[in-house]
Parts: sequence; structure tokens; C-alpha cells
Amino acid sequence: MASVNMTFEKSIKANAVVNANGGKRAYVTFLAGNKDYWMGVVGLAKGLRKVKSIYPLVVAVLPDVPEEHRQILLAQGCIIREIEQVIPPENKVGYSMAYFVLNYSKLRIWEFVEYEKVIYLDGDIQVFGNIDHLFDNPSGYLYAVKDCFCEISWCNTRQYEIGYCQQSPEKVEWPVESLGSSPPIYFNAGMLLFEPSLLIYEDLLRTVKISTPTYFAEQDFLNEYFRDIYKPITSTYNLVMAMLWRHPEHVDLEQIRVVHYCANGSKPWKYDESEEHMDREDIKMLVKKWWDIYEDPSLDYKNSVKTKLNPITASLASKESDDDPSIAPSAA
Repeated sequence: MASVNMTFEKSIKANAVVNANGGKRAYVTFLAGNKDYWMGVVGLAKGLRKVKSIYPLVVAVLPDVPEEHRQILLAQGCIIREIEQVIPPENKVGYSMAYFVLNYSKLRIWEFVEYEKVIYLDGDIQVFGNIDHLFDNPSGYLYAVKDCFCEISWCNTRQYEIGYCQQSPEKVEWPVESLGSSPPIYFNAGMLLFEPSLLIYEDLLRTVKISTPTYFAEQDFLNEYFRDIYKPITSTYNLVMAMLWRHPEHVDLEQIRVVHYCANGSKPWKYDESEEHMDREDIKMLVKKWWDIYEDPSLDYKNSVKTKLNPITASLASKESDDDPSIAPSAA
């Protein structure tokens, strides 16, 4: 699959400049199925409130998300956006995780052109510091954090085979003599900053239909597609768990604003201390911090509204919300 060519890259940047949506911005996450991932989204909504984000949280949901889960998210101030599944061509080699096939549906978010810019966050991410300032980054690019190649999930790659990781390329140098140039910088797709665009959206869907699915599904696809306009940002904005034990020299937890609970056993709502590395004290601390936010009633949407309004207005707002559960206000 070819990456964005230069002519199309110019079109992308031009589209970003003329986007006539009033400069609206939003955080977006994705939810599928009837399992417990909704808890991650609730935690994210409350985390954004805790850090006083001024932008809403939009949840792109597939049709199989139960009504009960939708109502929980609405009650937490989320905006529900219905999307249909994007089905890629048949995968002959399999995915790292079987459910990764659903993640191609994230491509639908490029259709959300009512927003000038969005920050996409996976549902297993928590925000511990305000990142609203990222929306002010120059337009025309896709921003994301470089991934780590050191975990067993990368075992099918040449990077893992030779011990090379872009996080610390000086430790094991890429063998240019035998393999040629080192691979392009590769990002983790759990956090993305970009401008929605119908032009890009339509081309994404057209391109994915003729692309061969690979091990990391939509993450591989997006890396290839946006290779020419990708701009790396620091792991402050998407700390994947493996960085704690693979590259601790690059991690200052005091500075981390976004934590990605993507390692086996690390998702706080089903934390499993028996999984490898999950008995680490820093992991336990980060899981506890997630639960502190999730269980804090003062961060629930209704309570957040009441703290911002006078008693009379708060009472009216509460009654209106009770009468109409479909109201989907800002997550902030």
C-alpha cells in the first residue's frame, strides 16, 4: 500500500485550512461490543473532567453496543456517535489479537467533519494531565507517539527478531549493510491528533479495501497511509506500559499526562497481578490512580454540573436531564 503521495498531501493541508466548522474540537474514543470496555470510557470521561478539559468526549459506537452501556455514557456527559463497522479484506495471516479486526472501524472518525480537530484516545487510556494545548499544534499533520517494539506481541517482526527498537536505537543498531535503511518511524495508534476530512475519509475506505491486512490491523494501515505527514510527539502523551520496564530511562512519571493500559493484565477494570510485570509497584500505582478517578463521585457528570451552577439552575438542570436521558452534553 502506498503512503499519502505529495499531491494528496497538499490536498490534505488545503482541506485543513478551508474546513468551515467553526473551529470545534473534541476528544474521540471508540467502543464496540457488550463487554466491560465501557468502564474504560467512563474512566476517560471522568479523567478529562478531573484535568479540566474544555472539550467534549465523543464516543464512536458500533451497533452491538448495548443500550444500557450507551445510557451510562450519556449520563457521564459523553456524546454518542453511531458508526458502522469497517470490514477489511480477509486476513490470511491473522492479527496480533483477534478483536483487532474491529479497530478498522476507527477509520470512520475521519468523517467527523463537524470538528476541526480531534484527539483520538483508546478506551484503555487515562488522562492524568490536561492536553488541550495539543489542539493548537500546526494543522495538516497526524500527531502520535512512537511505539515500542520490545514486547512479545512484536515477535513476527524483523525489529523484534534483531532486538531493534526505535525508542533506543543506539542500544541495537539497525543492520543497514544487510537489511538496508531502518524502518520508517512507527506510531502507536492509541492516541492520535488529526483533522477530520471527507476527502481523506473516502480515500481511507477506498484504500483499505485494496490493502492486505497485517498483524497490527488498523495501526499498520494508518502508519503506512500517513507516513509522509506523521509528526512524532513525546511519550508524555501516550505512555505504553512496556516503556516502564523496557526503556525506564525515557520515562518520568511526574511528567506523564496520558497512560495507555495496553499491556496484558494492566486494564484497571480487569487488572491481573499474575501477568508478567503486573506486580511492579509503578503498575500498581497507575492502576490505583485510574480507580481513584473512576470511583470519585465528584467527577460524575451531574455532580460536575452542579458545582458550576447556582442551586436553582442546578436543580433545573438535574430535572431536565432526568426527563430526557438522550441529552448528550460536553464531557468537560
